Amino acid sequence: MDQRHITRDSLFVLAGLRLGGRDGEVKVKIRNLSAGGLMAEGDVRVVSGTPVAIEIRNVGWVEGAVAWVQDNRFGIAFAEEIDPKAARMPTTMANEQTGFYQRKLISTLPTQSGELRKI
Repeated sequence: MDQRHITRDSLFVLAGLRLGGRDGEVKVKIRNLSAGGLMAEGDVRVVSGTPVAIEIRNVGWVEGAVAWVQDNRFGIAFAEEIDPKAARMPTTMANEQTGFYQRKLISTLPTQSGELRKI
């Protein structure tokens, strides 16, 4: 089914990409994003149908497959839809909306005199 009618947001965000069957992660640029997929650009060789996982800011790792390839750009169709607006939010805002808050870890260590010291 042709999904070119789906709304896409243009953006420029770096992301980690894992290719099915290969170890490691490569960095790619996300050029546009929709609920069902994205267009990425990078120095990585992929072929249509390759299973992938991509780490999208404020969304996390999303599984999918390469849908098309043209030069150093390629499309990824997601296995499940995402909220593309989350990728545009500042990280702290996204954390507040998801209920995830980061705290600074304060640890204490005893000094030679037996007092506790913050680190």
